[in-house]
Amino acid sequence: MRILFIGDVVGRSGRRIVTETLPELRRRWALDLVVINGENAAGGFGITETIYNELVEAGADAITLGNHSFDQREALVFIERAPNLIRPGNYPAGTPGRGAAMVETAKGQRVLIMNLMGRIFMDAMDDPFALADRELAACPLGQAADAILVDFHGEATSEKMAFGHAFDGRASVIVGTHTHIPTADHQVLSGGTAYQSDVGMTGDFDSVIGMEKDEPVRRFLTKIPSGRFEAAKGPATLCGLAVETDDATGLALKVAPLRLGGRLSETQPDFW
Repeated sequence: MRILFIGDVVGRSGRRIVTETLPELRRRWALDLVVINGENAAGGFGITETIYNELVEAGADAITLGNHSFDQREALVFIERAPNLIRPGNYPAGTPGRGAAMVETAKGQRVLIMNLMGRIFMDAMDDPFALADRELAACPLGQAADAILVDFHGEATSEKMAFGHAFDGRASVIVGTHTHIPTADHQVLSGGTAYQSDVGMTGDFDSVIGMEKDEPVRRFLTKIPSGRFEAAKGPATLCGLAVETDDATGLALKVAPLRLGGRLSETQPDFW
């Protein structure tokens, strides 16, 4: 199975490069599954129903979220009628939406997509390790699902790496989001799970993690807010992770980073 995960889409600039490039990437690489983290898609803060539909029309099979899941108040309502919009599963009981979804590809393959949020330097959340253990026990890779992808939305690379090793061999892909900076540790772990600590953002890198530079720099210098954070509007880099899995086991065979456009050096998978 050919899987592409696209990291945190930030604002209009990030959305533009997705809508302009994803349809061609799906066609050229014959992608079976595309998952996008869209929690910063609405001006850097949350997602709207219009944007959700825009990303789906561009070729996303599912959209994951994170700590900004409900920054746009309408998300509290429309998430219930968007079955493939997945917020962190370790939000408290009763939170609208769902933390996992089973997506069927055009070839009829079943893919479980999970979204979890870390607890180090983040909001107080339920234990993501315990939740993942229950979910993966109920839906074993290679039996109930042909592939399993986990978006672990967290601040600390140590927590992400520990999670990756804890569930190595039980998921096809475990990919980190949230920090917006792509890490260089993409690999297939010893148990067969494709892993990267952070896939990076899809947005303008002439910025402070996707925001126009002046306000965040001023806050670091003075400790005094003087305006709102605004999503940077320059040319975006699309950051993603490409994974090819074994149809017989669901485990990863190949993994490579994807960076297109904008300011970062470009790289593409060489196995498709």
